[in-house]
Amino acid sequence: MQSTSISFSPSISNHHNPTSLSPSRVLYRYGSVNFLKRPPKLKSISCSINFSSSKLNGTGSWISVPPPVHEHESDGVLMVQATSVPETTGEAPKSNNKPLVDTLYLGLLFALWYIFNIYFNIYNKQVLKAFHYPVTMTLVQLVVGTSLIIFMWTFNLYKRPKINGAQLAAIFPLAVVHALGNLFTNMSLGKVSVSFTHTIKALEPFFSVGLSAMFLGEFPTVWVISSLLPIVGGVGLASLTEVSFNWSGFWSAMASNLANQSRNVLSKKIMVTKEDSLDNINLFSIITIMSLILVAPFAFFMEGIKFTPAYLESAGLNVNQIYTRTLLASLCFHAYQQISYMILEKVSPVTHSVGNCVKRVVVIVSSVLFFSTPVSPINSIGTGVALAGVFLYSRVKEIKPKPKTA
Repeated sequence: MQSTSISFSPSISNHHNPTSLSPSRVLYRYGSVNFLKRPPKLKSISCSINFSSSKLNGTGSWISVPPPVHEHESDGVLMVQATSVPETTGEAPKSNNKPLVDTLYLGLLFALWYIFNIYFNIYNKQVLKAFHYPVTMTLVQLVVGTSLIIFMWTFNLYKRPKINGAQLAAIFPLAVVHALGNLFTNMSLGKVSVSFTHTIKALEPFFSVGLSAMFLGEFPTVWVISSLLPIVGGVGLASLTEVSFNWSGFWSAMASNLANQSRNVLSKKIMVTKEDSLDNINLFSIITIMSLILVAPFAFFMEGIKFTPAYLESAGLNVNQIYTRTLLASLCFHAYQQISYMILEKVSPVTHSVGNCVKRVVVIVSSVLFFSTPVSPINSIGTGVALAGVFLYSRVKEIKPKPKTA
């Protein structure tokens, strides 16, 4: 039989909603910052159908031949995937365990997020109780984090991003409030107990609602306002009965809330356009390096050079103990923040917010047990009411008001 060949080269069509994406750009959202990325060029596929591949058996009927495989391109790499398996192979299809693996991996990330946060607060509090220089401690933590980032990029453990001046200018405000948030948290931890600092930080939703209304025009619903009442009331009740209460520790924690929520509001107003996407890990890495550059001069100007062995010995401190705990606190500090960004890349903001609420409960309970912090019944009730309000807020903030009908 004469062989007939037909060739055609169709372009790959987008099976998604064609109106949802621009043909030249795709919008990506990494953590709190949106980026635009040009999609990779799609190669045309040359397919051929050869009728000579079909055969006749002895009875004159046709023997079916397995259909050709389809090729598609993913991020510039040509992938080949079979569309079907011949029935004559007798092989059973393999079960897909990817959802289970993804769930286990996400659970591991949440567990590490909590563990690193617990140990950061414990080691950090131990150092700040003896070494009363929170700006220097913030600087050391950023130095350790920057060192890890440079090591990661130098040995290609993670791809180094391509950054231009416009992108750095857009990220700069995030670095400023990031540095301030960490600095004020350390100042509060040095003045009051870990549990009280995190109880005050439960007021973050209150600042988020206020800043979003002022700068983004996003006004809260009745449900959101109702959820803020137990938060404010619970923090107030806990503050009245807190043994370690002092105003400097209280206002430092409040300033940390303001800085952290300003970062979230600023991130919603920033749009960076670039060729190569900037993922959450690299975004956090750049923010860390920029924060180090910002904090360094303030640390030297405000507190001087205090982290030397000579000064620590003159202050009657155990140098090895201070250095070891500072290093561990800094490693945990960088690890839990980076993991937080990794989790945010995999779950919705609501899920991340609920996880953060649970993390705060775990940190408060673990610190009370570790440091044997005296807690009165009224203080416990106030803390519990505030945390319950945070959980309620994370659930109701996604409730949209019903549109008005004529």
